[in-house]
Amino acid sequence: MTDRRPGIVHLGIGAFARAHLAWYTQRADGNRWGITAFTGRSPDVAEALSAQGCRYTLVTRAADGDTAEVIDTVVAARPGTDDPAWRRAVASADTTIVTLTVTEQGYRTGSDVPARLVAGLDARRAAGAGRIALVSLDNLTHNGDVLQSAVLDAVDDDGLRDWIGSNVAFPSSMVDRITPATTDADVTSIADLPGALDGDRVPVVTEPFAEWVLEDRFAGIERPAWETAGVRLVEDVTPYEQRKLWLLNGSHSLLAYLGLLLGHETVADAMDDPRCRSAVEQLWDEAAAELPLPDAEVAAARRALVERFANPRIRHTLRQIASGGSEKLPVRIVEVLRRRLDRDPAAGIGPGAATALAAWWLHVTEQSELVSDAGAPGPDSDVHDVLRVVAPDLDTTPVVAAVTAAADRIRTERRGTAAARTEEGAHA
Repeated sequence: MTDRRPGIVHLGIGAFARAHLAWYTQRADGNRWGITAFTGRSPDVAEALSAQGCRYTLVTRAADGDTAEVIDTVVAARPGTDDPAWRRAVASADTTIVTLTVTEQGYRTGSDVPARLVAGLDARRAAGAGRIALVSLDNLTHNGDVLQSAVLDAVDDDGLRDWIGSNVAFPSSMVDRITPATTDADVTSIADLPGALDGDRVPVVTEPFAEWVLEDRFAGIERPAWETAGVRLVEDVTPYEQRKLWLLNGSHSLLAYLGLLLGHETVADAMDDPRCRSAVEQLWDEAAAELPLPDAEVAAARRALVERFANPRIRHTLRQIASGGSEKLPVRIVEVLRRRLDRDPAAGIGPGAATALAAWWLHVTEQSELVSDAGAPGPDSDVHDVLRVVAPDLDTTPVVAAVTAAADRIRTERRGTAAARTEEGAHA
């Protein structure tokens, strides 16, 4: 254990939180803040961390090799089922921040997460412990507002509701750091890295890139000096959410569907294909025109994404990214297209968006065995069926024509790829 102040309580202490929140907290200047970590429900991670003093190795996996550092910001690890410990931690006067990584499901009806938060806040009110901030680190747009609504919906005491309104802040945040699952092979190889924790059974592997944009809504609430570690504090996180959705997530979806159609398995493989890279750049051009951020910042974000996507040692599979397109495409691709047409009705659908929608159409109709999406149209669907799912208001003659033409180009490219592989096989 460390001598850090246990000022942060975290719910859902998985790999991402340990690669992101804990890493930023360790790098922050000033007082040494610590994290009391609770699992979602399973005690496994809590038990493993506790067995090694809550310290663990964070491995940064760059294209040219791995580096290791020991993270010691977790000061206690508890199973999520330990409700008394949870209430004590949230009620403690030392605690001023509660962070969460509970996935989108944790905010939906039927989840017990809001009730657990309410129980902790009720205990804090009874203890007279003062103001506190609840910070979602989940990949949700306006996640602070989503969290606040979920918490208030779970409150059935008007007095507690009023107390929450006066004493609890819900700042939204945008977080980003690819953190693949740690394999048994990783655990074995990490043991030989300089700087690794001896005998570590729960190391975390992550990419070099990390980002955290956080709304500065901490009036009267102590927090770590995260800005000294690179966290950007802003008045409104919305433009940065849009940047991530439209540049990173949008191109991920495009690479997933087009890359799978062209025979690729990972983001790095697809990004190395000039046909995929060209489509991504077109999509980014279209998104950049709608982003309310300085051109230089958007250009820097694009350069960073090219480097991240090209890292062959972070194995990000296209099949994993391809799931749930019926829910993802409306916010990642179609929203940009709508803004483009609102700004200039004569602009038409851009080639990047047309390729993305066409690739999804071909994915669901010609690769149905790979589809993991309850909302997707069936394998016999035409372009109108596809548009009715993700953009019913854009089922117009110009959009249909552009998406159909893009699909024809992709089919031609697929035939060329198949022919080239057949010829390679014949000469092998």
